[in-house]
Amino acid sequence: MARSRTLGINVIDLFAGPGGLGEGFASFANEVGRRPFCIRMSVEKEASAHATLTLRAFLRQFLEKGFPPEYEAYRGGEISREALYAAWPREAVSAYAETLERPVELGRDNTLIRRRLRKILAETESDPWVVIGGPPCQAYSLVGRSRNRGKRGYRPENDERNFLYREYLGILARVQPEVFVMENVRGILSARVHGERIFGRILEDLEHPGEAVHATGARGLEYRIHSFVVDKPPTELEWEDYLIRAEQFGVPQSRHRVILLGIRSDIELQPRVLERSDAVDVRDVIAGLPSIRSRISRGGDSPGAWEYAIRECVRECRGCVSADVYHVMIEKERELDGELPIKASDYPWVEPTLGGGIPSRLRAWLAGQSNRLDGHVARSHMPSDLARYFFAACWAAARDGISPRSDEYPAFLAPDHANWESGKFADRFRVQAWNRPSSTITSHIAKDGHYFIHPDPAQCRSLTPREAARLQTFPDDYHFEGGRTRQYQQIGNAVPPWLARQIAEIVYGILG
Repeated sequence: MARSRTLGINVIDLFAGPGGLGEGFASFANEVGRRPFCIRMSVEKEASAHATLTLRAFLRQFLEKGFPPEYEAYRGGEISREALYAAWPREAVSAYAETLERPVELGRDNTLIRRRLRKILAETESDPWVVIGGPPCQAYSLVGRSRNRGKRGYRPENDERNFLYREYLGILARVQPEVFVMENVRGILSARVHGERIFGRILEDLEHPGEAVHATGARGLEYRIHSFVVDKPPTELEWEDYLIRAEQFGVPQSRHRVILLGIRSDIELQPRVLERSDAVDVRDVIAGLPSIRSRISRGGDSPGAWEYAIRECVRECRGCVSADVYHVMIEKERELDGELPIKASDYPWVEPTLGGGIPSRLRAWLAGQSNRLDGHVARSHMPSDLARYFFAACWAAARDGISPRSDEYPAFLAPDHANWESGKFADRFRVQAWNRPSSTITSHIAKDGHYFIHPDPAQCRSLTPREAARLQTFPDDYHFEGGRTRQYQQIGNAVPPWLARQIAEIVYGILG
């Protein structure tokens, strides 16, 4: 089975999203500055994520010589995407070939995937392969399972999302890569089907993917499943040993995910594990971005209307909040002048704006190759939510980053939610603390910003897509296609690229 390397290490990225995991692999450079990983195929079904993925595949071809000037013009809205690709047709054709020309769904478009696999496998017979990716997590996540329990007649064994990992198995059986990396949410460890935890079955299937999918040409294919964080042989690992806490590895976010490292059984080695690093705080990552105010979604937007909503909140809170919180509210009210810009188009070009606490390698990674900033545009909020955000951010500023619970809000700020006083959603409004990693950036940020309130009360808003992307460690030169909702979804669902780059280094140690 063993293959000798002649051209590089080929990568297939499944359920790729906007390319967070793939970005880490494709951008990794070895000790002599060579990038050994080549992404040969990326599979993604959502149209906006696929467009983002294609654009990044296009740009990767310019890593050595620098991004073309047309890309800066595209990000600034000066030319269309079609004009960008027309300026560099060869690179555009290569990018579309990598992402299969269009959005593709594993399990439904397998003929197209098999055709592409046959072609690239024939071109790279002697080179090693790595399969990466994470099957969609809605059926495994704690939030998703809670929603499913509320669906009449829902049965986990009938939910095809519980078994999408089998499509991953099919690719393993066909390609027989030396290494695979599979990512999923923490909830996969406790998810049950037919009353039994499904994770044990997933591990067994990944160890013997050929037998699991009845692939006659891969009956003897076997893998050992290693941990990226616990240095023990697979036979000694507990399930929790597969859990990676991203904040322990330089990601400015408390993101806990299960990531498995599969090594084909004919490769005899114990891989090294990730090296821990100091925590990176929210302040270091987003405090230097231009200050912007949210827009008002109802009743007409204007600086005056925005300022009035905040001043009314301060007036109503007089006498009904503790002295320390009210002191911060008064101080922040004095900073209001109604002149904060509405959107980042006022700042199309920016200097690197990263805090001094960021390690130099992460700083260079986040800065990327461009000094144009996009995606730093605030969403609109109702005046009542503006007041809640202002109160919550002032509370957090007075209480070392701790957000108020529902029973700590003044009565006039209580939202019209049936469960507000039940205790079930006591932390519905959550402020990101300046002095620690953020909470997990999830796709829920696309629905509302209540869990992702900016820590600066004067800005009175939720995080922008660019701020969320920085907390996910996407470089500033990474452009997300689609509207703001789609951008949030892509960012929230991705693997942090900086963590992926560290994972790629471990994989290179196995194959390099």
